[in-house]
Amino acid sequence: MKNYRFYFLPVLLILLTFSLSSCDIIGDIFKAGMWTGLIGVVIVVLLVLFLIRKMRR
Repeated sequence: MKNYRFYFLPVLLILLTFSLSSCDIIGDIFKAGMWTGLIGVVIVVLLVLFLIRKMRR
């Protein structure tokens, strides 16, 4: 089980870099408005922190 944890994070990061275009995301955030973007960023940061905590246990 420990071997899967070692490979999970790098694979996830590589998948995110190829699947998400940062320019498109930033443009959509500015179109939606500042508060929507701020709430979205906070939710993403909390989700990443949650996943990191779950993987360390």
